[in-house]
Amino acid sequence: MRIAVDAMGGDHAPQEIVLGALESARQVSFEILLVGDTEQIEALLPTRGRPANLTVYHASQVITMDDAPVMAIRRKRDSSLVVAAKLVKEGKADALVSMGNTGAVGVVAKLLWGGLPYVDRPAIATVLPTYTGRCVLLDSGATVDCSPRQLLDFALMGQIYAAQVLEIPNPRVGLLNIGEEATKGNSLTKEAYQLLQSQLRDEFVGNVEGKTFYEGVADVVVCDGFVGNIFLKTSEGVAEMVMRVVKEELTRNALNRLPLALLKPAFGRLKRRLDYREWGGAPLLGVDGVCIIGHGRSDRYAVRQAIAVAAQAVANRLIPTLRHALHLLHHEKEG
Repeated sequence: MRIAVDAMGGDHAPQEIVLGALESARQVSFEILLVGDTEQIEALLPTRGRPANLTVYHASQVITMDDAPVMAIRRKRDSSLVVAAKLVKEGKADALVSMGNTGAVGVVAKLLWGGLPYVDRPAIATVLPTYTGRCVLLDSGATVDCSPRQLLDFALMGQIYAAQVLEIPNPRVGLLNIGEEATKGNSLTKEAYQLLQSQLRDEFVGNVEGKTFYEGVADVVVCDGFVGNIFLKTSEGVAEMVMRVVKEELTRNALNRLPLALLKPAFGRLKRRLDYREWGGAPLLGVDGVCIIGHGRSDRYAVRQAIAVAAQAVANRLIPTLRHALHLLHHEKEG
């Protein structure tokens, strides 16, 4: 197995990306291919004791967060992102991991690899913690304007990912909406509700409100990328605020510090349950290859986790499984 990592993408690139890849290479047996400016990457790597499964590929350009995706790809064909994606296309790597410009990652993957059959648009499948376990939210930013049919595609791909990679048996699907009733929402969600209900039947739990999402009422929740991205970033902001407020209140009074020491393990577990870094990165489903998109502000730990997510997707044959399942579903409907 070989995982190509875009070393120049992200707010803390290349340092945190390179160090995260280095830590990962020391713990795993598969190959990690760091793609980016060789001089900058080599300066961050040890001269002695470098893992044999860590290789550097040179790329002279960088696609920044401010670059318009399509224009950047045309003008920066030797960027770390494009070179890494080409390694996958040429069979020199099995997956791509990038913490860089999300739009550019999606465009590069779709242009170079193509899409999966019967899928109109790709979706970012973000795994979020719930009170009872985990839930896959998609789309969380790849396709901002969706049709009901595309939301059905997202639901089917989300179910396959939840079952195949997260090992959730018989994943239940919900539709993110402003109310639980079937008549709630805009024209998109009303039409999507009817389509999901007719196609998924008992696997569709209906509408899921933002306030009930984290109760674990569904294993997969679908929405358009505009709503999903706002929901995701709002959730991250609330989680971080809660952790800060709890810490401030518990350390405000000196009398609280002794019992706080006893509660430290519990707070550590709480932080891990709410920390986006634990999930590493989210797969871009719908493109013909394993593509993991990480948070722009990822540190080395998040990078390490994203590489692990990519490796798990490859090991579990995510793309062949998606392709086969979509083919069967399409032919069942035709029949």
